[in-house]
Amino acid sequence: MSALDLAIAAGVALLAGAINSVAGGGSLILFPTLVALGLGTVAANVTNSVAQWPGYLGGVVGFRREYAGQRSRLVRFGVVALLGGAAGSVLLLTTPSEAFDVVVPVLVLLASLLLAVQPLLTRRLRKAEEGGARHDPVWLYLALFLATVYGGYFGGALGVILVGILGVGLHRLKLANALKSALSAVTATVSLVIFAIFGPVDWLVVAVAAPASLIGGFLGARIATRIPVTPLRVFIVVFGIAVSVYLFTRI
Repeated sequence: MSALDLAIAAGVALLAGAINSVAGGGSLILFPTLVALGLGTVAANVTNSVAQWPGYLGGVVGFRREYAGQRSRLVRFGVVALLGGAAGSVLLLTTPSEAFDVVVPVLVLLASLLLAVQPLLTRRLRKAEEGGARHDPVWLYLALFLATVYGGYFGGALGVILVGILGVGLHRLKLANALKSALSAVTATVSLVIFAIFGPVDWLVVAVAAPASLIGGFLGARIATRIPVTPLRVFIVVFGIAVSVYLFTRI
C-alpha cells in the first residue's frame, strides 16, 4: 500500500474506533475500506479484526465495576467464547476464499440490519429486565457459542448479537452489556492469535490502524454523551446496506 492508502486506513480506523464506542458497527466502515484499498475480502477481514482488537480491551476496562461478583460466570462464558471464536477463525481460514466472498455480502447485510433494530431490541430487553440472581439456562451457552463462531468468522455487529442473547438469558441489561464487552474481547483475542499465526494479515495496515482504532475508541467514549446517536446509526446502516449490495454485484 502507498503512504496515502495507509493514511486513509488510519483515518477510517480512527473513525471506526469512535463509532464502536458511540453506536457500534465500526467494522462495517473499516472492512469495506480495506477491500477498496486493494485487500482481498479474507485479508481485509482478518486485518480488520486484528486492527480493532485494542478497542475491545478499552471496553473491558470501562465496565470493570460491572464485573464484581461475576467471576464464575465470566470464566464459564469466557471458555465458550474462546472455543467459539477459535472455531469461527479456523473456519474462515480453512474454507475457500470464494466461499467467504459469497457469504460476506449476506453477513454485512445481516450486521447492518441488526444494528438498525438495536434500539428496539434494547427497549424490549429493558422492559423485561428483572433483578436478582438466576441460573443460566443451558440454551444460553449454545447461543453464545454460535454467536462467537460468527464473531471469529466475521464479527460485524457481534456486540449487538451478544447483548440480545445475554439480555434474554439473564434479564439484566446492564450486566448483559458489560459481559458483551468481555466476551467480544475474548473472541477478538483468540482470533488475533490465530490470524497472526496463520492468517493473511497486512501488518503494515495494522501498524497504523490499531493505534488509530484505540485512540478513536477513547475519543468516542468521551464524546458519546454529546452527539446524537440515531443519525450516526442511520448512516452506518445505510452505508452497510450499500456495501452489501456492492459486494453482491461482485459475486
